[in-house]
Amino acid sequence: MTASTIPSIGIDFGGTSIKMGVVKGAEVIAHAPSIATQEYGNPDQLIEAIAQFVNMLRLNHPEVQAIGMGMPGFVNFYQGTVYTLTNVPGWNNVPVKDMLQAACGLPVYVENDANCAALAEYYAGAGQGSKRFVTITLGTGIGAGIIHNGKIFHGGNGMAGEVGHTCIDYQGLPCPCGRRGCWEQYASASALKRFTAQAQLGNPDSILARVIREHDGHVSGQSAFMAARLGDPVGQQVCDMYVGYLAAGIANVVNIFQPDTLAIGGGVSKAGQVLIDGILPYFHKYVFHAASGARFTLASLGNDAGAYGAFKLALDAFHA
Repeated sequence: MTASTIPSIGIDFGGTSIKMGVVKGAEVIAHAPSIATQEYGNPDQLIEAIAQFVNMLRLNHPEVQAIGMGMPGFVNFYQGTVYTLTNVPGWNNVPVKDMLQAACGLPVYVENDANCAALAEYYAGAGQGSKRFVTITLGTGIGAGIIHNGKIFHGGNGMAGEVGHTCIDYQGLPCPCGRRGCWEQYASASALKRFTAQAQLGNPDSILARVIREHDGHVSGQSAFMAARLGDPVGQQVCDMYVGYLAAGIANVVNIFQPDTLAIGGGVSKAGQVLIDGILPYFHKYVFHAASGARFTLASLGNDAGAYGAFKLALDAFHA
C-alpha cells in the first residue's frame, strides 16, 4: 500500500457543523454523522464527541494511521493549538492536537480550515497546475488558504491567511475578533444571510420574501440569488451589494498575494457562475494590472474539500 492510499481521517470543523470521514487516495470512502458545533458547551465536551465518532469510524477502518482536522480560526499549525475561534465562543488557547491524540491514540495534525480546503483544491480540484494558488472560503466567516509551490504558506507564527479580518471600513460593523469593519462582516455567508433577512423584512411583498416563505422561512446564502434569477429587484439589490463587498476584499487578496489562480469556495459558491460573473467587472477594475491575468474560478470539490484537505495534511505530515 503506497502512502497516498493509506487511509486517514479528515475532520472539517465548521462554525455550524463538524463533518468527518475516512479518506483514501482522493476519495472519501466513509462518513460519520455530522456534529452540531454549538450544541456543546465547551471545548472538552466537543473534543470528546469528535473522538467518539473518530473511534466509531476506526472500527470499520482499523488501517487508519493519522487524523487531520481543519478549524475556522487562529490555529498554530506547529503546536496544534487553537488560539481562538472567532465564531465559536469559549475556544481560547485550546491544545486540540494533544487532547485529540490522547483520546484517539493516533497522530493528529491541526490546521486552519481554509488552508485544508486550499490544499484539497490544489491537489484534486480547481488549483491543479497552479504554482501560486489561493482559495477563499465563504462560510460563517471568511478564510483564505495560500499555496506556494505546493506548500501551505503559514507565515512566521503558523497563522497566515486570516483575510476575513482585514478591514474594509475601519469605522464599520463590529467583529467578534475585536475590530470594526472586518471583511467577513460584509462578505461571509453569515453577512449575506443578514442582508437577505433585512431586505425581506423591509419588502414583505417581494419575490425574495416569497422565496423564503417557500423554504419554510429559512434564509440561506442562496435566497437572494434565487430571487434575482426570478427577476426580483429586491433580491438583485441584495446580490449587487454583497458582490460589491466580496469583490472589494478579493481585490485586496489578489493585489497582496498575486496568485495565478484564485478559487471561491464555501456555501455561497453554490450560486455558481453568476457569482463569478458578478465579481469579474470589479476584479478587472480594482486589481493591479500585473494581476489581471489571474484565473478566477469556483472551487470544485464541494463539501468534501475540508475533509480531503485535512486528510492530505495528515498524510503529508505523517510521512514527512
